[in-house]
Amino acid sequence: MSSIDRSRRTNRGTGRTAGTVLASATAVLALLATSACGPDNSPEAGDAAAAASAGASLLGLPANLDDLKKWKSEDWEKWAKQDAIPAAAKGFWTIEKLLAAKPATPGKANLPDPGPASQAPATQAPASQAPTASKAPASQAPTQAPATKAPATQAPASQAPASQAPTQAPATKAPASQAPATQAPATQAPATKAPATKAANDNGNDPAPQVIKAEALPHPYSKYMFEGRLFSVHPDGTGGSCSATVVSDPAHPGKSNLVWTAGHCVTSDGAYAKEITFIPGYNSTGAASGKKTPTKEQAEPLGEFPMTEVLTTPQWKAFKSHLSGVGSHYDYAIVKVAPADNGKSLEETVGGSVPVWFNAPREQLVPTSYGYPSAAPFDGQELNRCVGSTATRVSWDPARPPLIAIGCTMTPGSSGGGWLALRDGKPALVSDNAACDCEENNGVWKTTWMAGPYLDDQAAGMLDFMSKRS
Repeated sequence: MSSIDRSRRTNRGTGRTAGTVLASATAVLALLATSACGPDNSPEAGDAAAAASAGASLLGLPANLDDLKKWKSEDWEKWAKQDAIPAAAKGFWTIEKLLAAKPATPGKANLPDPGPASQAPATQAPASQAPTASKAPASQAPTQAPATKAPATQAPASQAPASQAPTQAPATKAPASQAPATQAPATQAPATKAPATKAANDNGNDPAPQVIKAEALPHPYSKYMFEGRLFSVHPDGTGGSCSATVVSDPAHPGKSNLVWTAGHCVTSDGAYAKEITFIPGYNSTGAASGKKTPTKEQAEPLGEFPMTEVLTTPQWKAFKSHLSGVGSHYDYAIVKVAPADNGKSLEETVGGSVPVWFNAPREQLVPTSYGYPSAAPFDGQELNRCVGSTATRVSWDPARPPLIAIGCTMTPGSSGGGWLALRDGKPALVSDNAACDCEENNGVWKTTWMAGPYLDDQAAGMLDFMSKRS
């Protein structure tokens, strides 16, 4: 983690080698092993193979990674104290730095081949989802949007036509000093397409999902201010750009300061980034569209929210430099940010948040992914989404929960963006943009599908820990 104990580490420079990581991991192995819960810490077959590949006993993690699902607050506290970084400085990010930030590259090396693309029915409809403001009554349930089929071509970075906007639900009234409440857009009932047949020896992989074209949302983003860009400075000094989502805080309903993103958006080669700052509703006004140079106030319609604490998973932080795609199974992070200058929480400022749906039934998921793709042919100035792709499975390690895969043409920069699916008729976050079937050719990226981690009990424990701290 984090700035939780406010101590500063000085041995996390860019020259840290695998040998150094292994040595430091050995020093904390006993501490973590004793804190792990569960009656059996014997290695699983998949974990043993992974450890052999890394040349270490899982870099100081419990031998049985399922023990992490049972971690209590004190276990997360011990893990968090191993890395502490200073809180981000408000005002660090100038408009020049924001525009120059480079997209964080998602996991893409040694991607498994799930097989030929599956055939989605022509009648499959998008599932546009945004959170309802916390004060919205049940009578404000959105109406159903018409079904459309997304073409299989790359989306331009330009703004989508107004006809792509969902039907708007009645707006909730915000306090005078508060930004307009987030309004719930139209949502489409989940598609009934059956999941691909799973063979006994498929190693957790389904056929690749249908390609879904990303579409840019029309300005202003009044219904989507819960989404934003996440900026950071990595150990090599370069500025990074990702996407992130405001999520509900169970311990502070209606007043969350928590943001969900990808692990690789807040770390680089196992070391945490610095100056992590969230900007909700980035470029909602459109002032930065069309290669225009906005003022900082135009780019940040609701201001900026600097990080105070951050936490990613033990698996992601340990596996990132050693096991290629294996770490993507746990590529998620939670960022706590400071309240606004007027004392209002992030959630109060943007007008809403989305709850996280843990252990969601895969066969019911038709997620809509959101993000700010910034690698060509996109430019990072537009909020995009991919809708209508039935979730399938993709896996680098059969011993770990398979990732969720959806068709999407968004490029790097969209990493960490939220995936929303309907739960009891309301949107909830089920994953984040973590990895992709993508390639770069002459500076232009081509993506056919994305993968995000499956959020199980371990993810729930992480959120519970951060919630109780916030």
